[in-house]
Amino acid sequence: MKIDIIGDIHGCYQEFVELTEKLGYKWDEGVPVHPDGRRLGFVGDLTDRGPESLKTADLVWRLVVERNEAYYVPGNHCNKLYRYYLGNKVQVSHGLETTVAEFEAIDKAAQDQARNRFVELYDRSQLHLVLDGGKLVIAHAGIRADYIGKTGSKVKTFVLYGDITGEKHQDGSPVRRDWAAKYNGKAIIVYGHTPVSEPRILNNTYNIDTGAVFGGKLTALRYPEMELVSVPSSMPYLAEKFRKIE
Repeated sequence: MKIDIIGDIHGCYQEFVELTEKLGYKWDEGVPVHPDGRRLGFVGDLTDRGPESLKTADLVWRLVVERNEAYYVPGNHCNKLYRYYLGNKVQVSHGLETTVAEFEAIDKAAQDQARNRFVELYDRSQLHLVLDGGKLVIAHAGIRADYIGKTGSKVKTFVLYGDITGEKHQDGSPVRRDWAAKYNGKAIIVYGHTPVSEPRILNNTYNIDTGAVFGGKLTALRYPEMELVSVPSSMPYLAEKFRKIE
């Protein structure tokens, strides 16, 4: 299995195009296709905050659903957009407002297509993926070793939000335990969710959310080579958005 797993895109579509081209993908068919048959993987949080969320989500739908050529797990922002599209009551904040603004600016037919395709993508997705005979796991915010391959509310909360304590930081963000520091599983865990200035590699876990939407980088992990490839972000740099984990 040869897969290039991309960190949280958050609507940074141009950076996504640049990264896939750097990875050797060709866009002759309107989607990224690798001449050697490599596939893309996505750790979730395709939308919100960035300039082209709907375009990003539609591209991933085409790769995953229409062509069956990529892997995707949802992130917490994906989950919130999904609930918004279903008509559930959600707070249009923390980035969702940018995606909703894009959605409200297009006509009814385009809205229906955007909604239907994203709901289909989400409905078809698993909360985490176990690949390559159990050697590789993709989970948005990570996963405990004893949760791998399992479902249920605790697993869902963990993979979407991380190992949250229920407490809040002063900025309103949730306090999370550093699950990766205690991970001792054999599977390689590739995740994102918590922006870091450089990919964090610890105990067989790889955090590849390098904060593209906050002016950092968009990063991919090439598997099984375990090579990291990044492109710089065009967004303004917001240092306070990068959580330093000791």
